[in-house]
Amino acid sequence: MNTLHPSQVAGESPCAQMPCGTRSLVGALVLSLSFGAAGPAEAADGCTVLLCLAAPSWRAIAQCVPPVREVLRDLARGKPFPTCAMAGAGNSASHDWATAPGLCPPQYTQVHEGPNGPVYTCDFSGAISVTVQGMPFSRTWWSTGGDAVTEFSPGAKAQLGIWDTRFDDDYATWLARRSSIGLQY
Repeated sequence: MNTLHPSQVAGESPCAQMPCGTRSLVGALVLSLSFGAAGPAEAADGCTVLLCLAAPSWRAIAQCVPPVREVLRDLARGKPFPTCAMAGAGNSASHDWATAPGLCPPQYTQVHEGPNGPVYTCDFSGAISVTVQGMPFSRTWWSTGGDAVTEFSPGAKAQLGIWDTRFDDDYATWLARRSSIGLQY
């Protein structure tokens, strides 16, 4: 189970801890998704996916799960990331294929010995980068097996107040493991 930022009070709704503007954004997102949800025969709406990936945890918004999962499946099948004509200046999302060690977070990079030296692999297949108001906001790493984790920028964390901390937790665990055996990053 993914966790939220420690400032969240146990038993309290995650939205109760959100800054007022973020609650309004998420509320508007959920409302707009409930009216414009794509049916199973339609392609995922790029605008919906863009909004969902900018949420503190898209998995926690029921209306976000189907379109985001659909886009991840489509990307795994080689289809392009959907566009959003209404995103506005400075708001966008783009997809890149993961390549280790260059475009893969260190905690998800694996090193195997090959016949000619080290071989690097990434636990994730690709990354969807979301930009809001011209600034990096989040990057969702996804795998063909259905796993996904979101890396939030410091600016996004400051704006959201709470977020899914799995990426940060995995990085802290990776860093602790490295320092326990005397490796530097």
